[in-house]
Amino acid sequence: MRTVVVGNGMAAVRLVEGLVARGIGDITVIGDERHPPYNRILLSAVLEGTHRAEAITLRPEQWYADHGVDLRLGTRVVDIHRAQREVEIADRSRVAYDRLVLATGSIPTLPPIRGLVRVEGRLHEQVHAFRQLDDCLRLVAAVEDGAPRAVVVGGGLLGLQVARALAVRGVETEIVEGGDHLLRSQVDGAAGGVLRRSLERLGTRVYTGARAVRLTDEGLRLDNGVTLDTDLVVLTAGGRPSISLARRAALATRRGILVDGTLATSDPVVFAIGDCAEHGRTTGFVGPAWEQARVLADRLAGGSSAYTGHRTVARLRATDLEVAVLGDPEAGGAEDADVVQASNPMTGTHKKLVVRDGAIVAATLVGDLSQIGVITQYFDRRTVLGPREPAALVTPPRTGPAPETAASALPDEAEVCACAGVSAGRIRACSSIDEVRETTRATTGCGGCAPTVAALLGPVPSSVGS
Repeated sequence: MRTVVVGNGMAAVRLVEGLVARGIGDITVIGDERHPPYNRILLSAVLEGTHRAEAITLRPEQWYADHGVDLRLGTRVVDIHRAQREVEIADRSRVAYDRLVLATGSIPTLPPIRGLVRVEGRLHEQVHAFRQLDDCLRLVAAVEDGAPRAVVVGGGLLGLQVARALAVRGVETEIVEGGDHLLRSQVDGAAGGVLRRSLERLGTRVYTGARAVRLTDEGLRLDNGVTLDTDLVVLTAGGRPSISLARRAALATRRGILVDGTLATSDPVVFAIGDCAEHGRTTGFVGPAWEQARVLADRLAGGSSAYTGHRTVARLRATDLEVAVLGDPEAGGAEDADVVQASNPMTGTHKKLVVRDGAIVAATLVGDLSQIGVITQYFDRRTVLGPREPAALVTPPRTGPAPETAASALPDEAEVCACAGVSAGRIRACSSIDEVRETTRATTGCGGCAPTVAALLGPVPSSVGS
């Protein structure tokens, strides 16, 4: 049976790895980017200059060739012909399928700012999206050409990562966020305030409760009357699941492509995974996408796995900024939960635990992730804590165990990598960081588990540089 995968991002490559590992052949992968799959989360590290572009590649083209996978890069699918079980390429050729997987991801949306687009239909030369590797490389080139000032539109996870990366490169950077605080989708106002002060201490000015309305020769004008003088405008606000193919094929959609527990769409031979898929909700995080890929690989190989949803663990990857969000700390319905929190704006830390029936159901950590390992373990296991334990987790002692000591205390079943679902025991069974990456995919997602993985392995050499 021929399996055709439309999309070549982080969900797609994880699916193909799973199919290959299970002995499934006759796979065609069609991606519209010219690059082999890469870690999108680490684009900000490429912008920052700590990673080379080739270092974030997840699987090179040769890997696909070695495993008999037909990889077609720089190729766009324009239509799905369900009756004929074929996908149509932009050159009007067709590819037949027995099973079709849509892993089309998400696409950026332009905010309503006048002047972003020239009259001839192209983006203003100062304006940069930040979604794909080519976007990142164009922005790197602009910075290297000497652009001294930048405005980042959007104060979410991506916006903060981009702003911090630009600042590290020596660019005078400002952030514009329409909401009343940074990371408004993930954290409360207190945590957002701590983040704002931390960024301002690092030299980045933040405008919240303000919207960019027009790009002019004088700069980027805000709705509060301020005009920001800038050489670059980076758009990180706004994005939506890419579902146009599914809609044209009359598949059931809402915000995303609707899927059931088998990841099947309204057509039983068409599946969807990753940012484009909606199972109760769309997520936009790598952990759920990889879990969906694992389940679907098992299903396509004849297994009985089912996707029941995945708890969210979000990490901010930015120099000198530490943020982790577990679950949904700002969700409604918290009247039956206890909130334990401690905030210190002077030290740039804010910690919040949402506890229901004695177990941690959500958490926010800003500025200090020293307890992230044990909190994640309790969160995953729904461990019932003693009455004093939540307070101890948000107010740790000034001095704690070294990372190596803390890692050695983790039980084998404790989850270390939330993106790939890898336990401490699986890490300990590896002899090097290269083996960890190849056999478990830990550290290849958000990268937040890298210090714990290194501590579990001990002082072992790595041949993979950044």
